[in-house]
Amino acid sequence: MSALCRSRSQTTIDFPKKKFHRCRPESQKTSPESPPRERNLPLSPRKRLGVENLCNVPQPLQCSPTKRKKENQPIVRSSPRGRKLEFGAAGSPEKHEALAACKSPERTAGPLRKGAETPSSENFLRALKSPVARNLEQQGSCYQQIKQVLNTTIPERLLARENETEAISQFILNHVCEEKPGSLYISGPPGTGKTACVERTIEDVKRKLGATVIISINCMSLRNSQAIFCSIADHLVGKGKLKCAGKDFPKKLEKKLTSTGPMVLLMLDEMDQLESKAQDVLYRLFEWPWLNNSRLVLIGIANALDLTDRILPRLQARPKCKPQLLNFAPYTREQIVAIVQDRQNQVSGEKVLDPVAIQFCACKVSSVSGDARKALDMCRRAVEIVESNVRSQTAAKPALESESPVKAAQSPGLKKVGLLHISQVISEVYGDRMKSSSGSDESFPLQQKLLVCSLLLLTRQSKVKEVMLGKLHDTYSKVCRKHQMSGVDQSECLSLCSLLESRGIVLLKRSKEARLTKVALKIEERDVEHALHDKALMGSILQRGLP
Repeated sequence: MSALCRSRSQTTIDFPKKKFHRCRPESQKTSPESPPRERNLPLSPRKRLGVENLCNVPQPLQCSPTKRKKENQPIVRSSPRGRKLEFGAAGSPEKHEALAACKSPERTAGPLRKGAETPSSENFLRALKSPVARNLEQQGSCYQQIKQVLNTTIPERLLARENETEAISQFILNHVCEEKPGSLYISGPPGTGKTACVERTIEDVKRKLGATVIISINCMSLRNSQAIFCSIADHLVGKGKLKCAGKDFPKKLEKKLTSTGPMVLLMLDEMDQLESKAQDVLYRLFEWPWLNNSRLVLIGIANALDLTDRILPRLQARPKCKPQLLNFAPYTREQIVAIVQDRQNQVSGEKVLDPVAIQFCACKVSSVSGDARKALDMCRRAVEIVESNVRSQTAAKPALESESPVKAAQSPGLKKVGLLHISQVISEVYGDRMKSSSGSDESFPLQQKLLVCSLLLLTRQSKVKEVMLGKLHDTYSKVCRKHQMSGVDQSECLSLCSLLESRGIVLLKRSKEARLTKVALKIEERDVEHALHDKALMGSILQRGLP
């Protein structure tokens, strides 16, 4: 009994070496008449401790360091005399011995700790990286950061537009806070900060506007000019609450805007897209603020400087309905430099854009259009070119596993964006679209040149950027007859416009009827004129004007 009265934390049971009969049903037990070799067969130690006799004993997986065993859970281990079952605590030495026997020499170098069974993959990969690879990773992060800040979204602060921002703020506060209806028309070339200034100003004074209903609509997203009334109703009273069908729907909307309620601030971006045959949509919108008991304050944004004078002459007869005018001038070279440098200063560390490259980009953009968005796009494209060059050069070099730390420290630093990269982007943006891939415009088809000349002449005369394909084909046909050249029909003219669109020269807005498809120049007029004016025929067509 003394041998069996051991502590429960460490109890060893030795199975006696005696013969066992295999457990069989009564029907399968051997009878006395059976041969001696089939009766009372002794079981070997291996079979004695097999699965059949240990079916009621839980057997944990050995060599599993990641799974913790609970207290008093049996551990099976080998001994010189045979297998034993030991009942030990989870942290007992017997358990560690069993685990150590299963582990390889590399894994038994240190004690078993929670969370330290396998090394961290991140630290492991970081340790394998060479100094050159780490340097490349740092450069890549610099390029990514500068590309993020060079985006064309609305920035936190607007440079070189302090006067315009103050004028917009005063207009909103004077009319909305004092409940005086009115209208403001903002004009200026693309990329001069019109929309950004209005949206930033509204965001800054939103707390002072109280319960004012603010509606912002980009007219480019509308399927036609009449859809503006349905869009205003959806923002004003809820989507689908007013039926947009019927000619009387604008009058229903007028009743809503003249009834009691909070002031309504309506901002319409790309307002020139609302042009219609009789311009009734634009007239109605500018007349709404001056209706009796109106609570509408209208802010319209478009590129055309003379939209209210040229398209809406009826407003001249009603000075009360004439909106206030605010023009945004193109950015100058100094202003573009300040904008790009301000974006670059938002990134800590070494500067990616060389100051000389920024000056060169600003000089080119200011001389052509003064579009700050185009300058930011060009700088971002130049950064992408440099980043691609760095990656390709690094991939071409052989692996430098044996490189010493001294040589790694002497590796070249961050590659900057220089004049060559900006010049490459400028040639892509301004110079290549009117030329063929071979570098000359001799292979540019004659009919496409004539079509571009006709579109340029129409744009100059009508001062409208978008021209119907039917009107463009009529002008193109007149130009061909005047210079005694054969032209193409309207269907082929649409095909020519599609080819010009693939070159990036024009932009098409397709319609169900081919004649109603809108065609617009996608590049600056002066660039098109400069590319075509050198040729004698095209130069004479542009000088003579429309037939």
